Amino acid sequence: MNKGKFITLEGVEGVGKTTNLNYIANFFIEKGFDVVTTREPGGTPIAENIRHILLDHNNESLCGDAELLLMFAARAQHVEHVIKPALALGQYVICDRFTDATYAYQGGGRHFPMESIAWLENFVQKGFSPDMTILLDLPVAEGLKRAAKRSEPDRFESEKQSFFEDVRHVYLQRAAEDSTRFKIIDASQNIKGVETQIYTHLKAIVES
Repeated sequence: MNKGKFITLEGVEGVGKTTNLNYIANFFIEKGFDVVTTREPGGTPIAENIRHILLDHNNESLCGDAELLLMFAARAQHVEHVIKPALALGQYVICDRFTDATYAYQGGGRHFPMESIAWLENFVQKGFSPDMTILLDLPVAEGLKRAAKRSEPDRFESEKQSFFEDVRHVYLQRAAEDSTRFKIIDASQNIKGVETQIYTHLKAIVES
């Protein structure tokens, strides 16, 4: 049995991750692959409970250390109980956010030391990482405008624009440092234009 592939989607608010996750999943399903779609934080019952704590702005003020540790606690459950078992069965796992989001949001947005995030990544993941990361890139102002039309903002979506500018900066920096894994998509295009860009990379991973 062939080992599955782990593909993650990243980007600031409003870039269209949910829409494009469905496109990617359908692409692989049509090619005959078994597909698992999931998200972070979340993906298991315990991790989803942690997600609620992280996103609910009605909770007590969550300190930076607690936020970072909760992200990795949820990720540990997710990797152990969903992602790795699916990959071992040869399934394609498509995930809305993963560890790059922690570097971007907690490292960039919260200005948490990158070395601390890297230590936790190594502790929890032990070298495990995505086969491909699709970074949907969009100017922050446009992304926030799109996100505002969806629903009431959660705790992260309520942050100032400067927070998301720092998040986007780290995403692009990480993509530049690992251009083999990252595929940057211009998310300012219409849906068809975005899908055309993504298709090229999906076709390549199937043929590799």
